Formats: sequence, C-alpha cells, structure tokens
Amino acid sequence: MKPNDAIYVAGHRGMVGSAIVRLLRARGFANLHLRTRAEMDLCDPAAVSAFYEQNRPDYVFFAAARVGGIMANSTLPVEFLSENLQIQLNLINGAYANKVKKLLFLGSSCIYPKLAPQPISEESLLTGSLEPTNEAYALAKICGIRLCQAYHREYGANFISAMPTNLYGPGDNFELASSHVLPALIAKAHEAKIRGDREIVVWGTGSPRREFLHVDDCADACVHLMKVYSGSEHVNVGSGEDLTILELTRLVCDVVGFAGEIAQDPTKPDGAPRKLMSADKIRALGWRSSIGLREGVSSTYAWFKSHVVN
Repeated sequence: MKPNDAIYVAGHRGMVGSAIVRLLRARGFANLHLRTRAEMDLCDPAAVSAFYEQNRPDYVFFAAARVGGIMANSTLPVEFLSENLQIQLNLINGAYANKVKKLLFLGSSCIYPKLAPQPISEESLLTGSLEPTNEAYALAKICGIRLCQAYHREYGANFISAMPTNLYGPGDNFELASSHVLPALIAKAHEAKIRGDREIVVWGTGSPRREFLHVDDCADACVHLMKVYSGSEHVNVGSGEDLTILELTRLVCDVVGFAGEIAQDPTKPDGAPRKLMSADKIRALGWRSSIGLREGVSSTYAWFKSHVVN
C-alpha cells in the first residue's frame, strides 16, 4: 500500500475499524474512504455497489459486522446470521466487480469447533461442532472466509482473511446486555467500586480459558497482513497466551481498584472450555503482539472512564 492509495475501511466506527483508521492515519495514509451506517447501509446491495463504482477503492479493510456477546448471540440468531451474510455478500462481491486490488476480511475465533485441539491452528476449521451460543455469527464468518477463498481460487482475487482472538480496547462495547467478557468485567468492577459493593458476580464457573488481544495490536496485524500476505487460507491473529476467566476477573478488579469478593454464577453459560489460537503462522509472517494484558486493560479502563462514565 502507498500513502495515496484509496483505502476503504468498512466499519470504521467500530472498535477494530477505528483502530485501523487510527493506525493508517498515523502512518501517513490520508486517502481514506469512510461511511457511517446512516450514509451507507451495508445490507443494501445497491448502495454498496454505488459506493464502489463512485469511489473505486484500491484496498478494503472489512471490519464491519453485527456483533455481540453470549446473550445477544443466543437470543438473536436470525439477525446475526442474515445481516452478516448480507453485508459480506455485498462488500466482497462488490470488491471483485469493481477491481479492488486487495481485500482483508476480518472474522472471529468463534469460527473454530467448540472442542478444537489447543492451541487452535487454522487447519481446525470445520473439523467439529461449533459452540452453540454463537453459532449463527460463526457460520456467517465461515461463509465470509469461504467466499474470499472462492474468489481467490476461481478468479485470482487477492482477498485474504484474518481471524482475531477476543479483542478489547478503546471503542469497545461496555453495555452488560450485549458486551463481551472483558469490557463487561471492567464495567461491572467499576460500578461495584463506585457503589461500594462487597462482591461482583461473573457468569459461569470462571474456569474457561480465554485469549485476549488489544485492538491496536489487531490493527497492526491487519496492516501487516495487507502488506505481506496473499495466501488463500485465513490467518489467526492472537497473542498466543490465555488465562482463566477468574484470573482475568482478578486482574480487572486489581486495575480498577475493586477490593471486594468475586462470586461465580454457575447457572449462566461458560461457553467453550478453552479458546487459545495458534500464533505460529502470523509469527512466521513477521508479526507478534506487543501490548501486554495488564497494560492493555489499564489503558482501556482509562478510556472507559473518560468516554463512557457519566
């Protein structure tokens, strides 16, 4: 990519998209094409087609999606499956029709089987049953990967896919009803500290192990892959390290300054017992994460206090 290349970041107001925009601007890329949902409905094929025809982007970072946590995924499977499929068809088909030089599609670690061997390699895709609590979202993302691969193999399109692990950072969703575990824990611990509560309650047993990656690291990995990788197979993007939800809760409480007890609610779902992705492939391509978890949680809590807290 060159500084004057036309670059479209789909989903630029989301956590990942905004991090990609920050990084591109910091590195001197000024010809960025950004559209809000009000300006362009990605579920509308005519609107997406018109955008491509009018702007002719050279590169596309595909970070747009309908996203949510366990509760949202479990209760709205139709919306998560149908909307994400429509967005993917519009953006990927449109990119090929309008001769985009390269497209990077962002997926999710939930594409892998619930009981995949750990750490999860890229070859584990479609080797077992998915985690039921986010199956609809995972199926949509798998279709996105396969569509990029199909364009790559059938037409030689330079469409690649990156599968980030659990992301967090500035711009995250801290609403308890729809957020992922780490921002939910930050919000819970902060509110409990302010109220002077004696304890906070976390969903499940606290035993599942999860891997986390700061969104700025993810953005750096995406730009790196856009520059160096042109293979048809997707690439994991992660830190290569994990911890239990209980250990994460303790870390968050320490950073936030909540000194109360931590209680588990085993009536709530745990999700997959472990999700640690292999980082071997992306490390072989010359990239590795640089933001430690405590450092990342601290900066995210600072952002939360300055942007979310009333």
